[in-house]
Amino acid sequence: MPTSSPKARLENLWDDATASNMTEPEKLLYRSNLLGSDKRVTNYGGGNTSAKVMETDPLTGDQVEVLWVKGSGGDIGSIKMDGFSTLYMDKLNALKGLYRGVKFEDEMVGYLPHCTFNLNSRAASIDTPLHAYVPRKHVDHVHSDAIIAIAASKDGIALTQEIFGDTVGWLPWKRPGYELGLWLSDFCEKNPNAKGVILGSHGLFTWDDDAKVCYETTLEVINTATAWLENKTADVPAFGGQKHTALSADERRRVAAALMPAIRGMISEDSHKVGHFDDQDAVLQFVGSNDMEPLAALGTSCPDHFLRTKIRPLVVDFDSANPDIDGTLAGLAGMVADYRADYTAYYERCKHDNSPGMRDPNAIVYLVPGVGMITFAKDKATARVSGEFYVNAINVMRGAHAISEYQGLPEQEAFDIEYWLLEEAKLQRMPKPKALAGRVAIVTGGAGGIGAATAERYLMDGACVVLADIDADALASTSEGLAAKYGADVVRTVEMNVTSEDAVAQAYADMAVEFGGVDIVVSNAGIASSATVEDTTLELWNKNMSILSTGYFLVAREAFKLLKTQGIGGSMIFVASKNGLAASPGASAYCTAKASEIHLARCLALEGAPDGIRVNVVNPDAVLKGSKIWSGEWLTQRASTYDTDKDGLEEMYRQRSLLKRSVLPEDIAEACYFFAADVSAKSTGNIINVDAGNVQAFTR
Repeated sequence: MPTSSPKARLENLWDDATASNMTEPEKLLYRSNLLGSDKRVTNYGGGNTSAKVMETDPLTGDQVEVLWVKGSGGDIGSIKMDGFSTLYMDKLNALKGLYRGVKFEDEMVGYLPHCTFNLNSRAASIDTPLHAYVPRKHVDHVHSDAIIAIAASKDGIALTQEIFGDTVGWLPWKRPGYELGLWLSDFCEKNPNAKGVILGSHGLFTWDDDAKVCYETTLEVINTATAWLENKTADVPAFGGQKHTALSADERRRVAAALMPAIRGMISEDSHKVGHFDDQDAVLQFVGSNDMEPLAALGTSCPDHFLRTKIRPLVVDFDSANPDIDGTLAGLAGMVADYRADYTAYYERCKHDNSPGMRDPNAIVYLVPGVGMITFAKDKATARVSGEFYVNAINVMRGAHAISEYQGLPEQEAFDIEYWLLEEAKLQRMPKPKALAGRVAIVTGGAGGIGAATAERYLMDGACVVLADIDADALASTSEGLAAKYGADVVRTVEMNVTSEDAVAQAYADMAVEFGGVDIVVSNAGIASSATVEDTTLELWNKNMSILSTGYFLVAREAFKLLKTQGIGGSMIFVASKNGLAASPGASAYCTAKASEIHLARCLALEGAPDGIRVNVVNPDAVLKGSKIWSGEWLTQRASTYDTDKDGLEEMYRQRSLLKRSVLPEDIAEACYFFAADVSAKSTGNIINVDAGNVQAFTR
């Protein structure tokens, strides 16, 4: 067999010392995590692994054979012990007597809970019979790009024989389920020396009676296929050669920043979507190739691919040799409408009497020649993973197109997977989206107490958040803490001086590329100063007005441009101050600038209403906890103004309030959440005072 290059070859990561004291289920977990750690082996959430283990029956005390198999919806790379289903093998074998044939195979899923061992609550996967009926102790099922390139080739059977001889067999395409489990069982009986089998248009099954050997067999088969493909395709131009030249990295991002909010607005009418941009080399090679459009139209092959990406992508009409962003934007609506019409026609052609209703007809994957790939989904992680799946599909098409003829799944087969009643049932079991799912927020002053608390409140309810701040160190620290808690997918940072037009514009462009657009804008960046009017220098006055008034104007102006491009409304929240309504001694510059913020918000509420852009104000007072403003000179100045010391200032503020309570950053965050969420959808031009009660700041 040919050998692959060291770079392409999958490394054997099995450590005998680590595995020496493991039980068989623990070895299954170990093997699964090793396989799932490399996307060349299988995509996220794809594939499954199993082990048949002798266990003590909790009822009889007898030794019984139990199938441990990845449960429904899991990922072998990140699975834990509780991610495996456990089922009695004797009961799984007994199901053969209940099977009424391929027309009734879906009903077999309903019997799987009756086979559960030890009251395990992890739902069994549709692939359970595929593992149960292979007569080996350990079974791996993975979706390697190299293997699927062979599986999706017109000459797949002959290629499998050429590469593997009789060690790896071939089974034609068959939808995963009970019948395919019987096919595998029959193959193993007739080919007792085979190490595995390639499933047409699907993936790879390998097996052995030893966990380590099973793992090594999986690697060996994939490495052999990879090496063979490398040798066969070394001198073959990928995808028929290049047609479109890739733009520079900066230009690619500039184009993506222009396209993504426009697309997002067109496809978010029913539910907000979050975007992801990918311009890695594999993507650029495909989107710039001569054969990209006919290949993309064929659709993907592996069921896992098109369940994540839809059967085919939308190819954006863009000429990288003569970039015309305005022209492309003008034509986008027609492209999106055509895709919807094509998808609707596909649904109508293929639907059955009992098919679920048509789902969102918008594309998930958008291919832009010379620029890259854009994906949109219900959340950032799903958008990113959908992109990863389409990269898998690109790799498959590259290999299959070079060695044979690439074949997507037949349209009806693809539909029957996409609208499978069992798949629909899985979708119906998914938890209800959180209130801010699909929303994108930017919080200026995001590294401070109020900003960080507001960002976290949005993250808690499913939003993606961009933290903007001028303090790089504080920004990094805040971002790291939030990402550790809510995931790296949903948190981004940008160093931004709100008084710089260029910096503000660039921040929104970066946000458009990272998430697709914006829905929630929290202007919270601030300073504070204290001086009698005669001691207020022009520099101090201008500094307050620049940050607290001009800065809010610049952030709002750029937000309006982006929000109007999307056309799906939005919410803008100004974090002002009690001092914007109530005069305060020795702080004329600060109070005047805060009053300017409030009146700017009123003006913007008028301008934004026709476009569904709501603008509201939250007025805090005396929020000392976590505030950078209160950690320096301002604290000393305000303590002096009120003839107290630093320790006594918070108590003074508490006693000054009507409710005699301290105001915390989390209190301000709740008000900011109210104005961002749909519960306040009919509120604009309003002010909420979060100050524990101050009669001077009453708005009426």
